Amino acid sequence: MKRILSGMRPTGRLHLGHYHGVLKNWVRLQQEYECFFFAADWHALTTEYRTPQNIAADRREMVIDWLAVGLDPERSVLFVQSAVKEHAELHVLFSMITPVPWLERVPSYKELQENLAEKELNTIGFLGYPVLQSADIAIYRAHTVPVGEDQLPHLELTREIVRRFNHFYGETFPEPEGLLTETPRLPGSDGRKMSKSYGNAIMLSDSPEAVSKTVMGYVTDPARKRRNDPGDPDVCVLFNLHKIYSPAEVQQEVQAQCRSAGIGCVDCKKMALKNLLDAHVPMFEKRQEVEKRVDVDAILEAGNLRAREHAQRTMEDVRTRMGL
Repeated sequence: MKRILSGMRPTGRLHLGHYHGVLKNWVRLQQEYECFFFAADWHALTTEYRTPQNIAADRREMVIDWLAVGLDPERSVLFVQSAVKEHAELHVLFSMITPVPWLERVPSYKELQENLAEKELNTIGFLGYPVLQSADIAIYRAHTVPVGEDQLPHLELTREIVRRFNHFYGETFPEPEGLLTETPRLPGSDGRKMSKSYGNAIMLSDSPEAVSKTVMGYVTDPARKRRNDPGDPDVCVLFNLHKIYSPAEVQQEVQAQCRSAGIGCVDCKKMALKNLLDAHVPMFEKRQEVEKRVDVDAILEAGNLRAREHAQRTMEDVRTRMGL
């Protein structure tokens, strides 16, 4: 089986945007590939270096969500980046051969510095995090990395670093291919990107009551002021929930009834809510079970051990090829 590597920064409990953007795809991929999925706690330090004490708790909550949605530690290696020190060693060695201009041209470098000006991101760690990302991928000799289009420049940098290493020291790493994944648009209740910090998210850990409250507060067509005004589903934030959770015939009915003012926004929200809860409640219940009965630390330690074995073999080869 071909091998996949992907990671996620520990941000605590996850929301439906994370599920549809990343986790749903991971669950599917573990049926087809040898998968390594890791909690990227060192990457979290590139922006959260002032408050590292929060990372361990956030990591645990995130992994509980992973297990709740169907990631299976029997099928996939679930591990913690910082528990496999070989990532850091390969990062150092890759840093020795990576030209600084390669890092400065990464699109997100200046963009994030501007958007997160309060974080003081003029650090070596922030400039060099794409090199660490490259080491994360290469150390498991991953063939494929699931990415969105916005992440392709990062993967191309990994390919360039791997190519340069292989040129200097002999064929050591495969050049990883990107596995483009389509991610449905799922904005938060106010129309902005779904985010816990915005208070507009539906969390995987939310109770049915909490989900209901959020859905009933969703923004609809702003031009529809009264019940008998026709609406436009194409500009309605709520209709994004129908696109993901409602069957095609329900979507068609909602579109027709909204445009003709046959139903009001409250009725539309109730229809979306029913279909969302049909999918959400099993994950919510599974999460409660995982939280109470599953030894998450033991799962991660077993995954750390498996990951470490692969990483150590790779580094033995790397040191030999470099004459270290």
